[in-house]
Amino acid sequence: MSELHLVTWALNFAFATVGLALVLSALRLLAGPTPTDRVLALDTMYINVVALVILLGIRFGTELFFEAALLIALLGFVSTVALSRYLTRGDVIE
Repeated sequence: MSELHLVTWALNFAFATVGLALVLSALRLLAGPTPTDRVLALDTMYINVVALVILLGIRFGTELFFEAALLIALLGFVSTVALSRYLTRGDVIE
């Protein structure tokens, strides 16, 4: 088995597993009984999206995807913190 074939197989496996994790997180987002479950599902979904963008960057060999993954991670973190503060305190900014 050549090295290129092994990397291609590993990338395909990673795409499938991260895609499955994304689908399962979406199901938790839709079926979550509490708002806290939904916030955690959104947090998990943006982490999975970051993983998918990084995998795309590896697949296509361009650095632009890594910068996009960094931006998605920063926006996801800020939105998770803001939504968590809103759910616990009722407002985002004191």
